[in-house]
Amino acid sequence: MTELDKIIELTAIIGVISFSISGALTAIEKKFDIIGIIIIGFTTAVGGGTIRDIIIPERNVFWVIEPIYIYMAIIGGIIAILFRKKLQHLRTTLSLFDTIGLGLYTIIGVQVGIHFNLPGVSCVILGAVTGTFGGVIRDILVNEVPLVFQKEIYISISILGGSIYYFTNYFFPGTAWVELASIAIIIILRLIVVKFEISFPTLSNKEKTKQ
Repeated sequence: MTELDKIIELTAIIGVISFSISGALTAIEKKFDIIGIIIIGFTTAVGGGTIRDIIIPERNVFWVIEPIYIYMAIIGGIIAILFRKKLQHLRTTLSLFDTIGLGLYTIIGVQVGIHFNLPGVSCVILGAVTGTFGGVIRDILVNEVPLVFQKEIYISISILGGSIYYFTNYFFPGTAWVELASIAIIIILRLIVVKFEISFPTLSNKEKTKQ
């Protein structure tokens, strides 16, 4: 196993734990029981990657053949449960772990596309699916409008970061710094968007009532 392979594997594990904590915190906020918390954490952690692997016929669903991701997802949920009292500002903490997961999973999704020699646009879409659809499933299960459909700039950052990684990797293939820099760009951009409450305008077909 090369050093880059080790970094990719570590990235995947950290991503699973981060998204699992994100999902578990959402379930805690919704007052789910312990089993519900673990299930929402697990679903958030593996949902995007599962959809990605189903899209690619030649690829097995990652957590089915590598159960370490199941264990890590469960551990992430347990961490959220054990330290829930210390995580006082759940929304802020949820956003942080969700952002970390977004950065890590987006790049992993693009890497999978590159591995299967898919076109660039397909690789970027796989990155966005991997990075955001676990959160989509989470939000649907807890009866919320998925974040990607709200005015927050979320999936756009995933697409931008995935594109940067794809094109940079084209010129510097197989280099760890390209992966780490792309992950950092996604995380930093997302944190800036959350910090300054930057969002897209929403559209409505309702006319304002005239005074």
